[in-house]
Amino acid sequence: MGKVFYTERDIEDMHARGVTQLDVNDDVVITDVAREKAMKLGIRLQRAQPGARLPQPNDEALVQQVKAAVVARLGDQRVDPALLDAVIRRVMAALPPG
Repeated sequence: MGKVFYTERDIEDMHARGVTQLDVNDDVVITDVAREKAMKLGIRLQRAQPGARLPQPNDEALVQQVKAAVVARLGDQRVDPALLDAVIRRVMAALPPG
């Protein structure tokens, strides 16, 4: 799999979708401006452990689908969006590649 590049615009889009953490490894390239934008917006750049599953192109859509399903089931008042995002991303990171 090739490298994944993130620009300032990508970081802004993630922030608008409620992303609070971005897992990075040797196959992820973040521009300097994007890194600064992430820091300003409070998006944590987390170093992924060796062998951890890399984000896939459809992962963000899947995260949003899972979040929507959980909120639909539990309701807005019972869900902490940041915590839900972190849990979903941690589970997805533990999934085997494929």
